[in-house]
Amino acid sequence: MKKLLSLILALALAASAAGCAAQPASGSASAPAPSSSVSAPAAGKPGTDPSGAEVNIPDEIGSVVVLAPSIAETLVALGCGELIVGYDTQSAGLAGLPEGVPTFDLMQPDMEQLAALKPDVLFVSNMTLYDQSNPYQQLMDLGVCVLCVPTAGSIAAIQEDIAFIAAAMGKSAEGDALLADMQAELDRIAAIGAAVTDKKSVYFEIGAAPSMYSFGGGVFLNEMIELIGAENILAGQEGWLAVEAETIVAADPDVILTNVNYIDDPVAEILGRSGWEGMSAVQNGQVFYIDNMASSLSNQNIVKALDQMAKAVYPELFSAE
Repeated sequence: MKKLLSLILALALAASAAGCAAQPASGSASAPAPSSSVSAPAAGKPGTDPSGAEVNIPDEIGSVVVLAPSIAETLVALGCGELIVGYDTQSAGLAGLPEGVPTFDLMQPDMEQLAALKPDVLFVSNMTLYDQSNPYQQLMDLGVCVLCVPTAGSIAAIQEDIAFIAAAMGKSAEGDALLADMQAELDRIAAIGAAVTDKKSVYFEIGAAPSMYSFGGGVFLNEMIELIGAENILAGQEGWLAVEAETIVAADPDVILTNVNYIDDPVAEILGRSGWEGMSAVQNGQVFYIDNMASSLSNQNIVKALDQMAKAVYPELFSAE
C-alpha cells in the first residue's frame, strides 16, 4: 500500500482530465458487440454509471472484480465481499477481501486474466487505463458489465457513488444505512465546525518533499477542512496541486496535516524540513498525521479522517466528543 496508494489522489489530477474512457456514453457496458443497443436495465438497477455511460447491470450478480480500493471498501461494507473474485494489488490487505484470488495491476490490468475470470461485473475508476479509448471492449464482448466510478471531487459525489454501487449490487437498503451513518457523522462535525469564528489555516500534504502535492478547491478534502471550521491555505486554487515550499512558507499555516505513508516518519520530516523552522505550525508542533487510507479513498470512511482532522486542528472542541 505504499507510495502509489499514498499518491493516488495526486495521480487523479491526470486521470480526471481524461475521465473514464472505457465506455462511450452511447454504448452498453454489457453489450455483445460495440454496435449493439442498450437493453432496458434490470428492475431497480441504474441505467447509467457515474461516468455517464449507459449500462445494463445484471439482475443477479454472482461474481465481481474491483479495480479500485475505494470501491472495494464500499463493496465490503455493503456485504458483497464474498462475491469478489479478483481485485487490484493496491487493495490487497483491505479488511473483508477474500484471500487467494487473482490480483491486478491498478494502472495496467491483465485483460486476458480478467477475461478468464469473466465476472458478472467489473468495477473500475478513472485510474485504470484512463488514456485508452475503449480498453474494456474485449470484456464487454464477453458480456461483462463494466461499471466506471470516477474519482469523486466532492462529498456529495462520494455519497452519490455509494448509492450507485449499492443500487448496482441490489443492496440499496444497506447503502441507505451506510449513508445515514456517514451523514450523521458529517452533521455532528459540521455543527461544531460552524461555530468556529477564529478559523485556523491548514496545509494538508499528500506528497512529501521534494515533490510536494496538495489540493485546492474542487476536492473533497478541501470540503473536509472547511467542515471542521478551518481554512485551506490553497483554497484559492483548483484541484490536485504540485506545490513549492516557498508557497507554504509564505502562507505560514497554523496547522500542517499529512497523510504521507511512504516515509518512516512524515511528521518528523516536516518538523525538521530545511527552511520551514520559522513557520508557526512547526514552531508550535502543530504537525499531525492523518490516516492515509481514510483520507485517500473517496468512500464512506472519509469520516474517520474527518474526525482525526477535527481533533488535530481543534482539540479543545472535538477531543471531548
